[in-house]
Amino acid sequence: MDARCLIGLKWGHDEDNLHTRTAWESPLLFLQAFRCKFLAVFDDGLHVRLRPFGQLGNERHERAAYFRQAVLGLDRNIAQQIWVRERLVDAQDIKIDTQVEDFIALYTPVAVDLRFVLAMLKINNDLERIGDYAYSIARFVKETTVQSLDAGLIEKLQLERMFAVVLEMMNELQNALMDENPAKASSVIDMDDELDRLKAASDSILMDYAKGHLDELPVAMGLGSIFRKLERTGDHLTNIAEEIVFYIDAKVLKHNPKKEPEAK
Repeated sequence: MDARCLIGLKWGHDEDNLHTRTAWESPLLFLQAFRCKFLAVFDDGLHVRLRPFGQLGNERHERAAYFRQAVLGLDRNIAQQIWVRERLVDAQDIKIDTQVEDFIALYTPVAVDLRFVLAMLKINNDLERIGDYAYSIARFVKETTVQSLDAGLIEKLQLERMFAVVLEMMNELQNALMDENPAKASSVIDMDDELDRLKAASDSILMDYAKGHLDELPVAMGLGSIFRKLERTGDHLTNIAEEIVFYIDAKVLKHNPKKEPEAK
């Protein structure tokens, strides 16, 4: 199944207001699919069929698991593709922001429609940041001088689990938005706690490793940076979950005491 956005969206208040189905094949396509959804709405505000959006991600090898493989296997070819494609996806950010503003000015949406476009503005910013993290992680893979990572260290760090949680959060958010299900969105907020725990545990593990492997200090620092970026990705996914709940139920979760502010 090609990873393309084939989106049918009907702007209105009837019970069939939102029906979208998208193929997801990588973390970057997660960003792509949300953006495709936005652009479908902003074209004319009524009945829209969105053409396949660009050529990003049509290749089979760019599935979600391969992003993880780029890091764990230090696959520089995949990292290069992620690097290039994130820059292409980035080019849509300004267009989306502008079209949201135009849509508000032209159609003066109210109630759930207004919440939708306001949520999309905020979500777009979070997606841009997530894309920046993906770009930075790919850069580590491209620039590191080692040929492989210490398998024992990776297992101890539970880096594979870190990636798995992020991808699971992305999948749940896709389902939450496409099905307009606030419960699924709320479940993502709880999943972020595991990312925080894994990130906190990684600090001491990497510190101990660096002390005993001074020649691999740059690798330890790079892995520490990856953990920080994955944790912050979780924070932005939590933000997106909150915006989905706001859009659907008009509930504001920003001041939820369970959520800690993003680390600087």
